[in-house]
Amino acid sequence: MGPSKACMSAYLIAVLCLVAGARNAAAFNYADALDKAVLFFEAQRSGKLPPGQRVAWRADSALSDGNASNVDLVGGYYDAGDNVKFGLPMAFMVTMLSWSVVEFGGAMPGGQLANAEAAVRWGSDYLLKAATATPGALYVQVADPYQDHRCWERPEDMDTPRAVYKVTPQSPGSDVAGETAAALAAASLVFRAREPAYSSRLLRAARQVFDFADRYRGSYSDSLSSVVCPFYCSYSGYQDELLWAATWLHLASSPSPSSQGVYMSYINSNGHTLGAEQDSYTVSWDDKRAATKVLLSKVLLQNRVEGLRGYKAHADKYICSLVPGAGGFQSQYTPGGLLFKEGDSNMEYVTSTAFLLLTYAKYLGSTGGAASCGATAVTPSTLVSLAKKQVDYILGANPAGMSYMVGFGARYPRRVHHRGASMPSVRDHPARIGCDEGFHYLHSSDPDRNVLVGAVVGGPDQSDSYSDSRDNYAQAEPSTYTNAPLVGALAFFSGARSA
Repeated sequence: MGPSKACMSAYLIAVLCLVAGARNAAAFNYADALDKAVLFFEAQRSGKLPPGQRVAWRADSALSDGNASNVDLVGGYYDAGDNVKFGLPMAFMVTMLSWSVVEFGGAMPGGQLANAEAAVRWGSDYLLKAATATPGALYVQVADPYQDHRCWERPEDMDTPRAVYKVTPQSPGSDVAGETAAALAAASLVFRAREPAYSSRLLRAARQVFDFADRYRGSYSDSLSSVVCPFYCSYSGYQDELLWAATWLHLASSPSPSSQGVYMSYINSNGHTLGAEQDSYTVSWDDKRAATKVLLSKVLLQNRVEGLRGYKAHADKYICSLVPGAGGFQSQYTPGGLLFKEGDSNMEYVTSTAFLLLTYAKYLGSTGGAASCGATAVTPSTLVSLAKKQVDYILGANPAGMSYMVGFGARYPRRVHHRGASMPSVRDHPARIGCDEGFHYLHSSDPDRNVLVGAVVGGPDQSDSYSDSRDNYAQAEPSTYTNAPLVGALAFFSGARSA
């Protein structure tokens, strides 16, 4: 299930005319946007940076993470503009970036694919450490966010407490453990062909973490509420992560996706209690119900596993909710055409939605199918066009005429809510910048000292308005989990233009 160039090219050729015929087509360089979207992950790296590090204004940071608990938790990613390593969104980012590579890596030139795989591996290496450092435990967070947010510091300077937090049988976290299992399983697919030994390590760890998540059920929002809430509370519960993880484990474990296998048996036996009949219209680091149904629809459509037909019906319902004029439409779009879900960091919902529209179009297109929206059959071409409109809006086809990807195009956000970007780099300013001293940079109206190339900010409001202010974290803060699904969407459109 790794990226197949031949299969990808065949699909892209079939859909190329659909992309070219999309109304209001914008002449964006999707390959350049893809390069930048992947580069952003290098700016978010924690730990000892590798020799090939391309974001030169970053340096080593958090080299002692885990030491106080006698474990090695160096590495991984800072999720957004602060210096905390949150396990739930990091694992979701790895899952979605892996899915992007699995589905659309075949559309990436070799150098782009290698960089995307390196971004996956930086996350999966860390998750392996977190999952295997201590038997019967999963480490799910480094740093107390309340202490971290008291300071505005470069990651290279930070001196706030780097406490570590874990889930155990006594303090369970099926949500974060389920997502970690999903991430490890999805990443194993990325490396299955080229690095089979590493892929097998990931899959073994995924199985162990899933067993832990399923056996000791409970939410990490209850076990660790004082440090994970309200930042990354598991509002949707843990059931969706268990079904999501089982789906990825089925795809990664079975000799063929059509085979029964232990995880398909689990899905068939437990799906009804884990959200199989529930409809959800938002996909995020918290809620994977709709994404799971789209992924299981792939198994149905491409491998004729008839027991999964109910999942496609729910996947259709999710897709129909996004398509204006279709039966079941219930989404909100701005006057400029952007999907609008939340006032805070809305772009994370836009990128995940665009990616799912394209994956579902691919799955439907492989069998000549369509989404059933009441009396309307919504074709793959409609889904591709809607996804393209969302991606193009991000890149500059919007009422403001600006790109919401930093460093792409002539006009983009210059005051991103991001510690490292806002302050002079350690190369330019080797002396330490203290906790309180840094707030001068947060509140300054000066442009960022370092361009956070590829970062997609939270984005405009429901009226297409955007305030380019560093204090405006709801609109100006980027995140790794916003970029992860966008990588897949940009790979699709980049490949479509070159096919």
